[in-house]
Amino acid sequence: MTIRMDSLINAITKALDTVEKELLGASTNHGKRIAILCAKMGKLLGKNNDELRGLTNCALLHDNALTEYILASRASGHYDSTMKKHCEYGQRNVDILNFNTNIKDFILYHHERADGKGPYGICEGQGPIEAELIAIADSIDVSFHLQRLKQEELNNVIKVIKEKTGSRFGKIAADTMLDVMDWQMIESLKDDVINETASVFLTPWVLDVEDKFIFNLVKFITKIIDYKSVFTEHHSTQIANIAWFMGEYYKYDQTQKAKLYLAAALHDIGKLDTPSAILEKPGKLTDEEYIIIKEHVYKTWELLKDIEGFNDICAWASNHHEKLTGNGYPFGKKADELDFNSRLMSCIDVYQAVSEVRPYHPKRNHESSMQILYKMADDGALDKNIVNDLSIALAPFDANGLPSPEII
Repeated sequence: MTIRMDSLINAITKALDTVEKELLGASTNHGKRIAILCAKMGKLLGKNNDELRGLTNCALLHDNALTEYILASRASGHYDSTMKKHCEYGQRNVDILNFNTNIKDFILYHHERADGKGPYGICEGQGPIEAELIAIADSIDVSFHLQRLKQEELNNVIKVIKEKTGSRFGKIAADTMLDVMDWQMIESLKDDVINETASVFLTPWVLDVEDKFIFNLVKFITKIIDYKSVFTEHHSTQIANIAWFMGEYYKYDQTQKAKLYLAAALHDIGKLDTPSAILEKPGKLTDEEYIIIKEHVYKTWELLKDIEGFNDICAWASNHHEKLTGNGYPFGKKADELDFNSRLMSCIDVYQAVSEVRPYHPKRNHESSMQILYKMADDGALDKNIVNDLSIALAPFDANGLPSPEII
């Protein structure tokens, strides 16, 4: 199974930008701008293609642990202004991906300062130069919102970089940033042309995915998505595990199981754009809030639809709220428009949603969960044959969660 990993990571980055915008006020296409700047700086420093791939992907994913960090801060009641855990979790997450090059500490140290006053006390030159490149690009974009910078403001950006060299920024990183920081580069980072710029600077990455990598990729994706809310901490993980398990139940081959597993992991990626206050609201949603909740599926489709080789994965992921009666969303598809795996994904999503704790209902066991699915099947919304299969296959787990495929 071949995946355009660069396109998938771009989709994940776009979703992460919405989280950073909600939590920290960051601007659109933030991750992509950091990656483009790092690609240009990396080339000036003589990095080869593999090294550039590691650098630019870490730049794209430098804020991958924001949701986990915020959730952990809320749970502990302690907000770490240095964001040390955000860096730690982010590095841990990317370490499981297969970049075929060294990425040690690229994200871990991306909030360090040249003078050693960052969260880990790492001074200029003590960590990888890649971390310093990500750090300066991140800092400058957050401070100046480069996508809307005016030409007359560029000299002020250059002035700040020079003033902070040796304190905030290391000399190599600062000098390299100054070499790329001309008006032509700034114009290429504007929202209306940034995708075209990215296609020039970011190297395509086509990967033949093996089973072990699929497991690691799914772990990475579900950590990002599920930590959006305390109530969905294991939601995508469990749906992916159930999808793999049912793929084995139906005797799918490895490729089909892998595609279904990945679709299940990605099904709620659009929910990263849903405000946490709505996801965690304990009472009934207003009509307006319900409309916002429903938008997450269309956003999943938007994020995945243009990824090469993702046609099935995109369909299965974005059809998980469709109903055989045609009154599901976002497209209102009817039974004859929904293939078996789309129907399966819908059933799995309902099962996991009704069985896990939510702000508006307690945890349910297998029997109670199946009663809801059978009622929906009787009403014509769900495929009754699949509901019967879930009833049999998942009974031994009693809605207490399935182990990951590596242990099954």
